[in-house]
Amino acid sequence: MSSLRILLITPPLTQLNTPYPATAYLKGFLGGRGYSNVTQADLGLELVLKLFSENGLRRVFSEIATGNFELSDNARRMLRLQRSYLSTIGPIIRFLQNKDNTLAPRICHSRFLPEASRFDNVADLEAAFGTMGLTDQARHLATLYLEDLGDLIKETVGPQFGFSRYAEKLAMSATTFDAMHEALQSQPNLLDQMLLELLDELMERVQPDVVGFTVPFPGNLYGALRLAGRVKEISPATKTLMGGGYPNTELRQIQEPRFFDYIDYLTLDDGEGPWLRLLEHISNQLPVARYELETGSSLPVGLGYQSELTTDNLQPATQAFQRTFLRNEAGEVEYINHPHPDIPHPEVGTPDYSDLPLSEYLSVIEVLNPMHRLWSDGRWNKLTVAHGCYWKRCSFCDVTLDYISRYETAPATLLVDRIEQIIAQTGQTGFHFVDEAAPPLALRDLAIELLKRRVSITWWGNIRFEKTFTPDLCRLLAASGCIAVSGGLEVASDRLLALMEKGVTIAQVARVTDGFTQAGIMVHAYLMYGFPTQTAQETVDSLEVVRQLFAAGIVQSGYWHRFSMTAHSPVGKNPAKYQVVPIGPEPGAFAWNDLWHDDPTGTDHEQFGPGLAKALYNYLHGVALQEPLSFWFDFRVPKTTVPRQLIQQALQDSGKPDFAKQNLRLFWLGNTPELRQESGKKGQRAVLTFYEQAEDFEVIVPAALGPWLQDLLTTLTQDYDTKLLLKDAARTFPAGQSFQQFLDSPAWHLLREKGLLIL
Repeated sequence: MSSLRILLITPPLTQLNTPYPATAYLKGFLGGRGYSNVTQADLGLELVLKLFSENGLRRVFSEIATGNFELSDNARRMLRLQRSYLSTIGPIIRFLQNKDNTLAPRICHSRFLPEASRFDNVADLEAAFGTMGLTDQARHLATLYLEDLGDLIKETVGPQFGFSRYAEKLAMSATTFDAMHEALQSQPNLLDQMLLELLDELMERVQPDVVGFTVPFPGNLYGALRLAGRVKEISPATKTLMGGGYPNTELRQIQEPRFFDYIDYLTLDDGEGPWLRLLEHISNQLPVARYELETGSSLPVGLGYQSELTTDNLQPATQAFQRTFLRNEAGEVEYINHPHPDIPHPEVGTPDYSDLPLSEYLSVIEVLNPMHRLWSDGRWNKLTVAHGCYWKRCSFCDVTLDYISRYETAPATLLVDRIEQIIAQTGQTGFHFVDEAAPPLALRDLAIELLKRRVSITWWGNIRFEKTFTPDLCRLLAASGCIAVSGGLEVASDRLLALMEKGVTIAQVARVTDGFTQAGIMVHAYLMYGFPTQTAQETVDSLEVVRQLFAAGIVQSGYWHRFSMTAHSPVGKNPAKYQVVPIGPEPGAFAWNDLWHDDPTGTDHEQFGPGLAKALYNYLHGVALQEPLSFWFDFRVPKTTVPRQLIQQALQDSGKPDFAKQNLRLFWLGNTPELRQESGKKGQRAVLTFYEQAEDFEVIVPAALGPWLQDLLTTLTQDYDTKLLLKDAARTFPAGQSFQQFLDSPAWHLLREKGLLIL
């Protein structure tokens, strides 16, 4: 066991409703490797709770009163209502933490909340959202209340503040470090001060030897560096490390020495392997480590201990480093990557949430989009089914990077072991599988294992709309707890889908989304416009496809994204192949990922954005689905060339008959039936009675088939480990009967309807 004291920090800001999982993953992994003294903190959440408290708002109002701010009319109104804000902020935070739901009627039906500009359209929003429950309405109104306060803070004491980001603009397309460095060298504003106060308390309590920062998004970088700078002030010898999604995509070519005034080691890709090497290296440099080795006892000091025990052979063992940037003795940025094997996905361990304040997170409803609500409302345990993407061909995606390109799975038994451990630790049974695209067969095995062990969870995640997701597989996933999936329809054009190597067609997407919808699983479609060579005609046609999907009721949520060319995608690697021209930015010493481009063969993509967004907002609320597409744009657009019944025709393809699925597995979602024989007009017959959660029903078959069918369903109910194929069932079918004829019978179709699956 190592005595190294490690502090893992999520800097502001990611989500308010649930912890970002990076520190929990790393803590769980390190705990399994002998590092037992690991503390984690979500300083994004803690900053929000400190700021949005009575004392925090007093400091905000006081600084505004003494500062020289040009205030809008909205801000002046809020200042006049500051007594109301001070008296309501505590109850509202408790309400959003689900600690006082009895407040909901007052929020909805009385003038409890002070209202500013975010409430201007609240009546329209409530009408659009339909029959929203009382608590949900109150949560949405409370969220608007917080966003009003956020607007005031951004206008005055904290212009870099956002509820899911912090000084994001400083890190966006930041090829130079100059703007970030200037901001970090300036005096901390009120929000920075609060953040540093939280860090000071944490450092005093933990006294870490190593502080690690996860930076998943651009909006986490400034906070991480501001905190790291404070660590260096408090304890110069404490080592600071950084990793995460932003470095993995943006900082792979960093040559900026000033960055390493704050961060000692920057690691790329999965952190487990590089961290093991770094922690071993740091431990070997510690005087306390040498003292323990020689005396068998430890000193009550950390990395800052100065002792004659420091000797010449305590030198950096950099040959052990893996995917790590550092600043060498010459003051130059150096990248060291010795070919150590990565930690296999099954060995990364179970995320450990033990020291995160899970009851303090806020369930908010920011926008009235049912899928986006899942991101912000509720406490979701985040877990991956597999590492990387099993498809890894999409030309707009960072398929050249490790987090996409290295695909590894873990056994379903291990995944459910982890799920049970996390439930036992957190008391929460909601899971968000954060895979780039969860593999359908791995999800099938996971669902079967969950049903086998009777582990009840609620889950959602991202998929590809590929044909492997048959209606039967969708029903299996729903039975295991799946409530929603998101997937990329992207440009909704077969030509462009082929160009981007998405591996799906519009007809295929329609059938898959129909399967999920019929199983009771909500479907969210990621939509893209502005892909290279996309014409105005194709953009309008894409909108028509989307309209038909919503009109058919097989997609319930969606969001349009503008195509962005990145340095690590096939388009960015080979723009000429996609007929676009890179125009910047010039490479610099700092970040390098977002690329600007011209699309000489495409249309003016930017002008379509507002109309596409307006149309989609109405479609997901079932509004204006029959309006002509030109209704959504304030400029002339071409008429669609998409057949009016394109989606309906795609849904008429019923797929293979059951008899053609001989090599697929049978799975029964129901219970063991009771069997009785009785006489009918046509002689003896067998009646199987099923008692299920929501209904009882009977299946009537010829007398000779009754015992066989009961035995079959009993085996399927009791034995999940034996994969019983359809051809195995045919082999045991009673002699003198036609199995194919049975598969066409009303009894078989009723069983299929009630939960007999072929997977």
